[in-house]
Amino acid sequence: MESTTLVNSLILLLSGLLLVGVLTTKFSSRFGMPALVLFIAVGMILNRFIYFDNALITQIVGIFALIVILFEGGMQTKFDDIKPVIGPALSLATVGVLLTTFVVGVTAKYIMGISWAEGFLLGAIVGSTDAAAVFSVLGGKNIKKKITSTLEAESGSNDPMAVFLTVSLIEWIATPDSPIYLMILSFIWEMGIGLVLGILIGKLAVYMINKINFDSSGLYPVMALGFAVLAYGATSVVGGSGLLAVYVTAIVLGNSDLTYGRSIMHFNQGFGWMMQIMMFVLLGLLVFPEQLPHIIGQGIVLSLILMLVARPIGVFVSTILMKYSFREKILLSWAGLRGAVPIVLATYPLLAHLPHAQLIFNVVFFVVLTSAIIQGATISPLANKLGLAGDVKPSNPSLLELTALGKTKSEINHIEVNKTMAIAGKEILQLDLPEDILFTAIIRNEQIITPRGNTKIEEGDTLYMLSPKSRRKQLKAILTSPAMPISHISGQDERNETNVIASDDEDKR
Repeated sequence: MESTTLVNSLILLLSGLLLVGVLTTKFSSRFGMPALVLFIAVGMILNRFIYFDNALITQIVGIFALIVILFEGGMQTKFDDIKPVIGPALSLATVGVLLTTFVVGVTAKYIMGISWAEGFLLGAIVGSTDAAAVFSVLGGKNIKKKITSTLEAESGSNDPMAVFLTVSLIEWIATPDSPIYLMILSFIWEMGIGLVLGILIGKLAVYMINKINFDSSGLYPVMALGFAVLAYGATSVVGGSGLLAVYVTAIVLGNSDLTYGRSIMHFNQGFGWMMQIMMFVLLGLLVFPEQLPHIIGQGIVLSLILMLVARPIGVFVSTILMKYSFREKILLSWAGLRGAVPIVLATYPLLAHLPHAQLIFNVVFFVVLTSAIIQGATISPLANKLGLAGDVKPSNPSLLELTALGKTKSEINHIEVNKTMAIAGKEILQLDLPEDILFTAIIRNEQIITPRGNTKIEEGDTLYMLSPKSRRKQLKAILTSPAMPISHISGQDERNETNVIASDDEDKR
């Protein structure tokens, strides 16, 4: 009877945590800081009533949370956006992380009285940025696309670097005689295998999701997440970077035409928030507030060094030969919030039973908390001050949303019309669509319009069409073909007019 009561109480507590966590996301934007700060606060309050010190459970939950968060972020990353900034992002993810690790490590060595290896270990743990925290603060701000794309690509690729450095330094502390060249070869292997398997599993996932017809549409998001977990597990088993594989798999999926693609995206967003709530609440539970006063001075110094020295050095050196203005580098430097990854990596020294593991964990907690509060509350004003933010940006139109109809061979295609498309301004009859493609509805100014042959398609319309799956590529090509430039149209009209005159002259002769 007592065990049943305990289980019921835990379920009630979990429901309360989820509801409080969701509600805090609404208030966090008003306070100008990431919601993770409030999640941590909830965990620290519960710490007064619940004793929890299981680093293994925290690590397992944290790794799974990272898989979900990276997968959700990668699904929303458009390759066309990150392609121009891949070079700078990779430089930030490697050279930037190494420089951050070095500067923070040297500082930690002298102010904390720990060994060089432990100092660099602390630097590696806090060397990774957190995109979820950054974009939750930026919200709908119209930040320059080059900046947001760089931060997005960097955050997806610097996590594996931070994990590699953390694990390698722990092994180095355990076995100081390990040769350095083996660590370098290991890094090349991890990144290479992670990239290759990420692409392969992503391609397999796209093929399987589009080919299999499930009775329930709710199974498609579960299947997509299953491939994300598969990417991490399969890559990690062969010694590769599982997190990089997850991110690459997600990019492949997010840039492909997927059955129930929008449903998969929405499921990942909700599940990602739930995992963040659980992870940061667990972090709050794992921290003992009575130990924090002893490290406040050290934590403040390390936080300031990280924000004002280490991160800027990493950004400015990594992008020294790249086309970023001084203001853009300033914003990139300040937007390097710490979040999910440092929390998970901070559990590694605890599980390895290092001498100063609890001290390192407490300092990492303090660094993450101060980074979220100070940087999180000032990123948006700084972007405005630097002239790199505008008004609230409009939502991007989805290129093509595919919804499968049970086990049939048909699907509903959804597309939002913009002025660059050739179909804008044309009547439906003028599109010359195959007979087996049917317009089912048009949404215009929040009103549903019944499509007819003489219905004109306007910019901003949302079109819904029923078509066979075999027509997907053909339909996409028709709907998304660019409008012909005016100069080209004028030239063509002149040529047509010339041909008509020549024809008339010929008839007269």
